[in-house]
Amino acid sequence: MTAELATTPAESDCTTDILRERGQREVFCGLTGIVWLHRKIQDAFFLIVGSRTCAHLMQSAAGVMIFAEPRFATAVIEERDLAGMADANEELDRVASQVLARRPDIKTLFLVGSCPSEVIKLDLSRAAERLNKTHTDVRILNYSGSGIETTFTEGEDFCLESLVPELPQAPAEERSLMVVGSLADVVEDQFIRLFDAMGLGPVHFLPARNSETLPPVGEGTRYLLAQPFLGKTAQALEGRGAKRIAAPFPLGAKGTESWLRAAADAFGVSDERFEAAVSAPRARAIKALERYREALEGKRIFFFPDSQLEIPLARMLHHECGMELLEVGSPYIHRSHLDCELPQLPASTQLSEGQHVDSQLDRCRDAKPDLTVCGLGLANPLEAEGLSTKWAIELVFTPIQGFEQAGDLAELFARPLRRRDVLRVK
Repeated sequence: MTAELATTPAESDCTTDILRERGQREVFCGLTGIVWLHRKIQDAFFLIVGSRTCAHLMQSAAGVMIFAEPRFATAVIEERDLAGMADANEELDRVASQVLARRPDIKTLFLVGSCPSEVIKLDLSRAAERLNKTHTDVRILNYSGSGIETTFTEGEDFCLESLVPELPQAPAEERSLMVVGSLADVVEDQFIRLFDAMGLGPVHFLPARNSETLPPVGEGTRYLLAQPFLGKTAQALEGRGAKRIAAPFPLGAKGTESWLRAAADAFGVSDERFEAAVSAPRARAIKALERYREALEGKRIFFFPDSQLEIPLARMLHHECGMELLEVGSPYIHRSHLDCELPQLPASTQLSEGQHVDSQLDRCRDAKPDLTVCGLGLANPLEAEGLSTKWAIELVFTPIQGFEQAGDLAELFARPLRRRDVLRVK
């Protein structure tokens, strides 16, 4: 193991050092982002160019029934492809054409790279360019979901980055807000109602629900990140002229209020109109959180790095539920995107970036937290050792953003503690 210490950035009031670790990781690859992306972008198809292992992973992660016809599939790389006995590009063209012939409703086809396709140097960008010339009525894009290059949630970042060049150019004089990051439709609808109540608009979302409503972008575009793991997408948007609105992420009552307040301030919404729009849902969120505060207050929590949601979640759990933060690990810490989150963490919190599984397991065992947030591969062994765990993956698959979901988010952490108490031998 190699570990290096670096202090947190100057703009952060948190004085805790960040422990940077490089070693063995326990995290899903970026392919799993397809599970929520294919539900969100309703006229898109995700064709993974990979192995049977990739196909089994996606079937297991999505829980697809035999009767379903999901909008993702795997073009399986066989031994003949690996041995050079077949032209992999010709095979890919054939499979892509079969998919598009069978699914004429598809308007965007994503070719998704995997570890096997990258190992054999299959150039999916050229494949997409070639297929776009053949299938002119479909937009064909590519991105990498390979575990070599991406961790769990970075698949969404790479996907949205590939969409940015396709966004229409906004008129130079038009000021608009873009919310960036995949949100459940019910959450998106709630935010639309809140922005409408504030008189703020036009408001667009990336990803859009279908290819015909891709949001315009230009010099007048201000964007709010709904997810903390979209570094490359943000960089691409800024290359198109958009400017980021610095804000905490919309988790919990306070986080959601601050996120909305940042947008309101950027667009000149009056305090009176803002308060009228958010007062009722904020009150509901605070009331919903109170139901779980007794179960969570004073409990000690330890985060393994998984989704990059860890720091915003830790802030919410500490300030709104009274939990004590032991260690908050994240695969990557994008400091500028977390500039409104890091100062809110108590100085006693150990932040870690990257992972060395054995070292972090040792620290977790020594700390004996009341609750450990980790991946599926670590949860069962830790439960067997007597530690209560929360699956990190559930925090990505479940709608947790916004006022109306604040109580649901707190319940996700209270539930394993309640289960522990019920199962405890008297």
